[in-house]
Amino acid sequence: MERIIGTAGREVRWRIRPRGWRLGGGRHAVTTAAPFRLPGWAAGLAWLVTLAAVSVIASVRLDLVAQLCLSFAVVATMIALRRVRRFEGVRLFFLLCSGFLTFRYLYWRTTSTLDYYGFFDFIFALLLYFAEIYGIVVASVGLFVNSRPLHRAAAPLVTDAGPVPSVDVFIPTYNESPELLEVTLRAALDMRYPRGRLKVYLLDDGGTQQKLAQADEAKAAEARERAQALREMTARHGAIYLTRAKNEHAKAGNINAALAQTSGDLMVIFDADHVPTADFLEKTVGFFQRDERVCLVQTPHFFINPDPLEKNLGMFGKMPSESEMFYSVIQPGLDFWNASFFCGSAAVLRRRCVMEIGGITGQSITEDAETALTLHSRGYHSVYLNEPLISGLQPETFASFVLQRVRWAQGMIQLLLLSNPLGMKGLTVPQRLCYFSNAFFWFFCYARIVFLFAPGMYLLFGLQFYHATIPQFFAYGLPQVVGAILTTDYLFGRHRWTLISEVYELLLSLFSLRGVVSVLKNPRAPTFKVTPKGEQMDEDAISELSGPFYAVYLYVLIAAVVGIWKLLHDAPHADVIMASLGWSVLNLVLLNACVGVLYERKQRRATPRIPTNIEATLHLDDAGPEGAPARALACRIVDMSAGGAKLVIARGAYSGTLPQSHATLEVFNAALNRTSRVAVALRASFSTPDGDLAVGAQFSDHSVAGRSEQVALVFGDSGRWRVFRESRNRRIGILRSLATVISLGTIHALHHYRVFFASMGTYAVRPLLARTRTLRSLLSSRQ
Repeated sequence: MERIIGTAGREVRWRIRPRGWRLGGGRHAVTTAAPFRLPGWAAGLAWLVTLAAVSVIASVRLDLVAQLCLSFAVVATMIALRRVRRFEGVRLFFLLCSGFLTFRYLYWRTTSTLDYYGFFDFIFALLLYFAEIYGIVVASVGLFVNSRPLHRAAAPLVTDAGPVPSVDVFIPTYNESPELLEVTLRAALDMRYPRGRLKVYLLDDGGTQQKLAQADEAKAAEARERAQALREMTARHGAIYLTRAKNEHAKAGNINAALAQTSGDLMVIFDADHVPTADFLEKTVGFFQRDERVCLVQTPHFFINPDPLEKNLGMFGKMPSESEMFYSVIQPGLDFWNASFFCGSAAVLRRRCVMEIGGITGQSITEDAETALTLHSRGYHSVYLNEPLISGLQPETFASFVLQRVRWAQGMIQLLLLSNPLGMKGLTVPQRLCYFSNAFFWFFCYARIVFLFAPGMYLLFGLQFYHATIPQFFAYGLPQVVGAILTTDYLFGRHRWTLISEVYELLLSLFSLRGVVSVLKNPRAPTFKVTPKGEQMDEDAISELSGPFYAVYLYVLIAAVVGIWKLLHDAPHADVIMASLGWSVLNLVLLNACVGVLYERKQRRATPRIPTNIEATLHLDDAGPEGAPARALACRIVDMSAGGAKLVIARGAYSGTLPQSHATLEVFNAALNRTSRVAVALRASFSTPDGDLAVGAQFSDHSVAGRSEQVALVFGDSGRWRVFRESRNRRIGILRSLATVISLGTIHALHHYRVFFASMGTYAVRPLLARTRTLRSLLSSRQ
């Protein structure tokens, strides 16, 4: 049955499928008109049967020439089809070609390449084999997860069928600044929703009785001062301040304590730095109105500041954000199988469903994914709406970035060990595979480190761990590698460029492996640690976590030099030496990029500037310099932040520089659909290279109404985030992506080493104990 609803001048089809299917996904989905799809259960079954058939075909024995012809014929077919993405049948055939090459390689690798040359050779052969098995499992399950992504339209809020659901907004906080929290709080209060049906709560875990009465009097006084400031701020803006007695079960415990004191039909969770747009509820609550089984609506985490890689390599806004692959491709893929999961923020949950499972679950430190898993096991539906309806902050420093990702890795592996989605009752088969894929991915640190050390084990120590000739590798291994690269670009190329994932994983692997091992030893040991946000750095500096990369870089470089020496001296097995040397060069390319990232650029602004291009009028409060009769100046806003804006006045419109004075900025506010008049204080002004006048304007109205107007102007328009997101999500192709990683890595790594050698006393002779202490503190599994 279909019901067609007009919204924003376009046709939207509500595709309502029978409720009885157990292997389904994408039920009650809002999609644009699309070709016929099999029901979710049938699609899942057909996919599994097809993969099984491909696996059987992949085990057929062929001679080397036939295998070479077959494999490269498949690769050629994939190259021919890689630009065809609109048709679902072509997409599935492309993925099956990739699966065939993978299974063909796996069969050959298992039956023909494992041999015993000695104890240490065999041990490393097994380590490498299991690393490859990990990669093949992740890739194979990923093909299933991403085979049929579901792209939904927003569900319009129904306001003519009785009262809309009541909504409680929870903003958990622990140690974030009041200035950062005020922006999120104000934006949440200003979301468009019927009056009387929305309440906003600030959940302060930094102001618990435990924190206020702690033994350290200085820290207790600081906590009391912060808590009082937050109480006054929430009261001034019309929100509600909540806290609790003890800091138990981290964020999950904080939210559960609030659930016991509130009663809204729906609950919305925003992290302290996640500022919602004005239309957040208008686009999400409608899903709950149309399907009583919907327990969760998740939206993407959209970030307006660069992560350490983007910042230190100068690529912010020029390439897709690191999170885009997950939020733009993987979550829609999960959504088709009814397995998109809660990401801790920017989400709406149905209170009744959450209370049925005892609140937000807290067995693991990724309470969000664990809660979604439990809700899915009860038969509830989740929805993923791929529209940026919040703007958040990423960790600014490499140390904070590592802290956050190690926590994610530990939490997801906890989920795998403690909840075991593969065996959990109530889940469908696709849901089991989806959750397994989400958790198993985080073992990448093991595989990445094995691949990093493998070529050196042959070049330096002569270990023999891969029993194959070069022609055999060209027939089986190379097509699989090329097929994997083509598939990654086909699925993710618009949202993740070639080799960028490898750089991110390598950056994290040397630190996350310890965290992963600690979880395997004691799954209940890790505890939640808050990721610092809004950090500042006064000067450029080499990261204190660079040491391990120096050691690994030196190892790979020495191995490459030894390989070249062996080639020049006619050592036996020249073909294997050349292959290992090529592998080492690839590792050096990745390590160069990592070393470039580890030279951290200064970060003096606590609030990021957001590029924009909006026409406005600046009304001066005084006449300005003599000979400047105009008090109203046409200008453009070229960037904005929570604190102010940068204006550009066209050449000739004003002579000289503007005095530091007060003025009013008149601009159309898209979030409010009207013109705003914002009070500003003019700071520095200077001429641009084009002859225009650039002016720094600081917001000066700190009243509730003034802050509301400012926050709506800067953060309230989801259309601005959509345009910015689409501008950086672009496909550049495999070769150009490789060239980008090579050039950026080389340039920034050379700069890093130049600073390093110029400052040997500061960086090279730093006490080893201090480095060890910092690393231990960062990666400690206990708070």
